[in-house]
Amino acid sequence: MLSNCRVLGEGVDIRAVDSVALLDPKGAPHDIVQAVGRALRQTPGQGKVARLIVPVFLRRDEQPEDMFTSGSFRPLVKILAGLRAHDEEAVELLAVPQEPHKAVVEPSRWIGTPPDEGEDEGRLLLRFAAPRDPVMIAQWVSFNVIDTERQDWARGWTALKRYTDREGHARVPYGHKEPPGPHPLGQWVAEQRRTYQAGQMNGQRARRLEELGMIWSVTDERFQENLEAARAYAAEHRTLCAPRTASMLDRPIGQWLSNLRRPAALDGHPEWETALTDIDPDWNPAWPARWQRHYAAVRRLIEDGATPDELLPGVTVGGLDTGRWLARQRQPTVWQQLTDGQRERLEQLGITPLPRQPTPAKPARGAAAAFERGTAALAQYIAREGKTTVGRHHVEQLPDGTSVRLGVFLSNHKNRRDKLTPQQRTQLADLGYDWATN
Repeated sequence: MLSNCRVLGEGVDIRAVDSVALLDPKGAPHDIVQAVGRALRQTPGQGKVARLIVPVFLRRDEQPEDMFTSGSFRPLVKILAGLRAHDEEAVELLAVPQEPHKAVVEPSRWIGTPPDEGEDEGRLLLRFAAPRDPVMIAQWVSFNVIDTERQDWARGWTALKRYTDREGHARVPYGHKEPPGPHPLGQWVAEQRRTYQAGQMNGQRARRLEELGMIWSVTDERFQENLEAARAYAAEHRTLCAPRTASMLDRPIGQWLSNLRRPAALDGHPEWETALTDIDPDWNPAWPARWQRHYAAVRRLIEDGATPDELLPGVTVGGLDTGRWLARQRQPTVWQQLTDGQRERLEQLGITPLPRQPTPAKPARGAAAAFERGTAALAQYIAREGKTTVGRHHVEQLPDGTSVRLGVFLSNHKNRRDKLTPQQRTQLADLGYDWATN
């Protein structure tokens, strides 16, 4: 015999245990199921029969037939309620009379269909120390266990409906209590979620809760809360490409969206990606999110009545200089570097690249070019001054802004005239410098 107080719980595995006596059962249904499960564990093919012993201590003035009105049977009710939380169908079979009502009371019988030859015994047995009428037992189980549990569940569902009608969602905080009563609705919702995730909730109850907006996964619940904040952000900024520091409805929406854009972040959650795409098809663009934020700001201005030509540098939206950004995108060299998707979106707003400007000719360089500038400066000086004599430090300014140290130019070429080409000598002689040909 193994005697304990809250010892037969999770983590205990003693397969030799074949019976559990629940002398004074306490705790939540899952605690009872944990204790009972110690006797149910067996090795494959063992065929062990587990027995649960629940003593019922009657008062002096009570009879066994008083089970409908006696409070002494409360421990048995608690055990059956705990077992029902683990296996609803098994306990509800106890409420189905297996024997016709007879005047002569007979001992309890096996409940369920007899096993075929070679199969393990799978029927249920609720046996009392003294004979009981099967019809009375079925009525007692239905009245004290099944109907009561159904009423409790119905009260919880009703409270949740009041909450969802008022708040617009079924995300009930764990500590919330719903008036009147008040009903511990937060704890009740958490218990329903645990029951569902353990595969112990029937389909009808699950559907009724889902109709109220019940979210079974805590992760999904958090996603829905952040999605609501994302929807509010998009309504205000017309994009989900928020900066990482952005927040909405007291939630760090920018960092959350940035995390979801990471590779494989949405693997296994195609419905999450669909929900985000429904809000903003470009929430996760193939180009930088910063580009998309500027584009969304430009689109917002154009949708509000502005024209692309009015968006000059200095026009800002939310701290973004959209005019300067747009001017850069329209530059032909930058436009060619954009992806097809980026150019397509800009063109949808009526934005096209600026025409290419002709490339100015590069000024000639080298000795020959310097000579040409010098003779041009000499011709300009002679035409203006009417003389060929130039001061040593004189600087002549050409129309294109080029400065020529004309006095130095003339002195250097006079001293090096033997290195001049015939064409250069002729040009200087034509300007009145005879020394160029002597």
